[in-house]
Amino acid sequence: MERVLITGAAQGLGAALADAWEERGASVLRTDREYGDGVFKLDVTSDDDWDQARQLVEEAWGGRLDVLVNNAGIAGGGRLDVSTMDEWQRLVDINLLGAVRGTATFTPLFKRQRSGRIVNIASLAGLVHPAGMAGYNATKAAVVALTETTGHELAACGVSAHVVCPSYFRTGLMDNAQGRDQALVAVMTQLVTAAPRGADAIAAAVLEGIDAGEELIVPDPEARAAYDLKQRDRAAYDQVMRAQARKLAAAAGEDDDE
Repeated sequence: MERVLITGAAQGLGAALADAWEERGASVLRTDREYGDGVFKLDVTSDDDWDQARQLVEEAWGGRLDVLVNNAGIAGGGRLDVSTMDEWQRLVDINLLGAVRGTATFTPLFKRQRSGRIVNIASLAGLVHPAGMAGYNATKAAVVALTETTGHELAACGVSAHVVCPSYFRTGLMDNAQGRDQALVAVMTQLVTAAPRGADAIAAAVLEGIDAGEELIVPDPEARAAYDLKQRDRAAYDQVMRAQARKLAAAAGEDDDE
């Protein structure tokens, strides 16, 4: 029986991943900043909370853990001259340092048992970088780099690292989106709402990718097409990204001549 700890598991993709693992017979420790009803408290920005999570693993599973899923994250970002340093810091603290803290907390355990998997939920934004999302793009790209480094560092201990980079899917991610760039928030909300699949479909694809040993999991066809375009035809990719930048500027009421 697999033992799995998931952050941000009260709703959205975290909850869907927890459900999917439990359907396979795994024992899942669901954690979230908003806790209750089977979800344990874990604010991923808190060193004390991470220490308590480690103690929970000790108590529940005798200090054994098969899978750590660093899923907790927030939406955000904004155009470079609109977003604030406080917004940047919040994205870094949650999206990047949350995964760093989780990895650092459980790496000694994984090394001792010489097995395990670390799964970091990033985004297509970690591979493909639309305009207006610099803060979000940067933190998700950093999670991709963190995961690759983790995989290299822990391979000799029998530990694998996997990063997940989905495109937009239906979730509550935008419910608590914050930021001065309301034009971007409106565009992202529309894209999430209109996405062709929900969290359950992404969760199923994530588990399939892990089972297949994929270190980079791009779980939906829209994400794969966008990443393929960037790799295959950089000039065409740049044209698409810059056209999106113009649309965002127009949505914000900016004049190209200014």
